Amino acid sequence: MQDETMVVLAEYNTVTEAEIAKSMLDSAGIWSTIRNEYMSTLYPIGATAARIAVREEDLEKARMVLEHR
Repeated sequence: MQDETMVVLAEYNTVTEAEIAKSMLDSAGIWSTIRNEYMSTLYPIGATAARIAVREEDLEKARMVLEHR
């Protein structure tokens, strides 16, 4: 995992929105992680975005999954 490049797929105002997107990606077999998860819960909505990151090679497939939600 250390040699793989992670890229930000999307940003969300709330962790809940990011968790929904992560769940959709998980269901499609795409590994993802939420960045800024804890900071997003500590600060007001929109102050710190929760970001979904995926492996670079999964980026296009992940975009398609989230576009069809």
